[in-house]
Amino acid sequence: MRVVIQRVKSASVSIEGKVKAAIGPGLLVLVGIEDADSEDDIKWISNKLVQLRVFNDDQGVMNCSVKEIGGDILLVSQFTLQASTRKGNRPSYIKASKPPVAIPLYEKLILQLKDDLGKPIGTGVFGADMQVALVNDGPVTLIMDSKNKE
Repeated sequence: MRVVIQRVKSASVSIEGKVKAAIGPGLLVLVGIEDADSEDDIKWISNKLVQLRVFNDDQGVMNCSVKEIGGDILLVSQFTLQASTRKGNRPSYIKASKPPVAIPLYEKLILQLKDDLGKPIGTGVFGADMQVALVNDGPVTLIMDSKNKE
């Protein structure tokens, strides 16, 4: 499971011109799922996201988590995060899970994040053509991969 995390002042996801979900300060998380992903990947990613200290404390040092600041999480599926650009100029998405595998994992990640954060998680719609808007705060953008634990 690969995620791109952006610390945001606000973010939203729209489908066909209608806002599906919007958050204030928190994390916008784009997630790419592969067939090898499991419950262990979900738990690792969720715990890291909720505990990641990327928000400023009173001294302006990134020392607080999204949970500590009472922030929100907006989770958006993005199969292109599993792209391989090794050969040629056209990305290969062979590593990305197909919907029958990816959707249940995505839904489990939503539930795990909700439990770990202690509040509802904003989401897009798996497989939909979505427009994501954000105000990146910092900017702070991180990439994590549960297979490499980085």
